[in-house]
Amino acid sequence: MQAIRSVPKSYRYRLSVKRERVLLRYRYYDMKTGKLDLGRLVQPDMASRYNSVLGWCGKAVDSLADRLYFEGFDDDTLDVMSIFNANNPDVFFDSAILSALISSCCFVYISEGEDDMPHIQVIDGANATGIIDPTTGLLTEGYAVLDRDADTDNVLMDAYLTTGQTVVTDYTNHTIQSYTNSAPAPLLVPIIYRPDAKRPFGHSRISRACMNLQNQARMTLTRADISAEFYSWPQRYVLGLSEGAEFESSKASMSSFLAFYRDEDGNAPTVGTFSQQSMEPHLSQFRLIASAFAGETGLTMDDLGFVTDNPTSAESIKASHETLRLTARKAQHTFGSGFMNVGYLAACLRDDYAFSRRAIYELKPHWAPIFEPDAMQMSGIGDAAIKINQAVPGYFDRDNIEKLTGITGGEPTEDYSQTNDTGEEENG
Repeated sequence: MQAIRSVPKSYRYRLSVKRERVLLRYRYYDMKTGKLDLGRLVQPDMASRYNSVLGWCGKAVDSLADRLYFEGFDDDTLDVMSIFNANNPDVFFDSAILSALISSCCFVYISEGEDDMPHIQVIDGANATGIIDPTTGLLTEGYAVLDRDADTDNVLMDAYLTTGQTVVTDYTNHTIQSYTNSAPAPLLVPIIYRPDAKRPFGHSRISRACMNLQNQARMTLTRADISAEFYSWPQRYVLGLSEGAEFESSKASMSSFLAFYRDEDGNAPTVGTFSQQSMEPHLSQFRLIASAFAGETGLTMDDLGFVTDNPTSAESIKASHETLRLTARKAQHTFGSGFMNVGYLAACLRDDYAFSRRAIYELKPHWAPIFEPDAMQMSGIGDAAIKINQAVPGYFDRDNIEKLTGITGGEPTEDYSQTNDTGEEENG
């Protein structure tokens, strides 16, 4: 029986450092970043009243996450899809992809479930960490917070995972439970977005540039809202008004007609209007920031709300999102590798056997097309498939066409020639 190992303090410290960065990304995604400092020229009460909210960072994440739809594995020799199908795959895959895009890395916690079917749970990057093996993408040690107090944010339950053992600590009931398994790695698998040699846990879709540009856009909108007050109600001024004259500034602001009487000496005040401000500088600056944000995230100006006058076809939309398509294709590779690792360790836990890693070499992640083809594209695919099959017989088959179009065809039927009652083929 293995000895129970307590959670090293280094993991709690490492998680506390990374947690603030991840929660910051989630605040930008949820549009809860608070107030901005507009400088000395704008009073704090005015800035608080016209505080603008913008969801560009959320749009950058959702535009990519909505185009990543995981359908399953080809050549599934270990039957790992049965494990995912038993764990609500429609929610699991979307939750893992979305969390990884926001925090650069999410984790999948695998535990024993009912009916000998493993239970898999997505944990965001603010509640899990570990030491990663850069070769396999698996962890050598892992730490995950399973439950937190909603009011105090204190840890109520956590898990320390090593190869062959999971130690769960319940701080509410003051209990420690140890679970052994046959998996060749800790049952905590990272799902990473855009990893590299320097940052093996990846990069967030909400980069520093995205956050900075969204802050600048919010400040521009706030200044535009403040200027709109003076744009809607031009400011007037009065010269030569006697000290004893009654004058209400609120009525002067809202009324279209002002009446002033002469004083005892017969002098009348002079009324004038300040020059009206223009909204064009704010709009131009806001469009400039939107263009920079679109270039940073691979979106178009249409995605950020600047609608073009001319309608676009499916081909032009696909061409304008070429950067987004390449980003989605890259994300499919890294996410697919993570889902393979989840299925591999879950199969080891289900069968209580440490399979060799070679067992998942034949697994091929299957994704839906990033851009769904329209009728014209499907017609072009069909013509191209016929010509290629004429040159190389059997190059395109049913599976290849389904992967290109994302449409599952019906069952193939035999093609019988029409014959008459005598058994002879009919002409024409």
